[in-house]
Amino acid sequence: MTGQRPLLTVVKGEPTAEELAALTVVVAALSSQGRPRKRPVPVGAWAAYGDAHRQPLRPGPGGWRAAGRPA
Repeated sequence: MTGQRPLLTVVKGEPTAEELAALTVVVAALSSQGRPRKRPVPVGAWAAYGDAHRQPLRPGPGGWRAAGRPA
């Protein structure tokens, strides 16, 4: 890791390894708040936006086929 700055620097005192680990966890948790997720949460087929806002069903020739979900 040459050329990179350390995440934390101890300026005063001599913390134990456990104290440094706890502090690192807190700083990491606080820094991740407010950031958008890297991968969006998948939406199940029953909650899909397109299905809730599709055209109404029309009876008649080919209506059964048209009522199916688009592939």
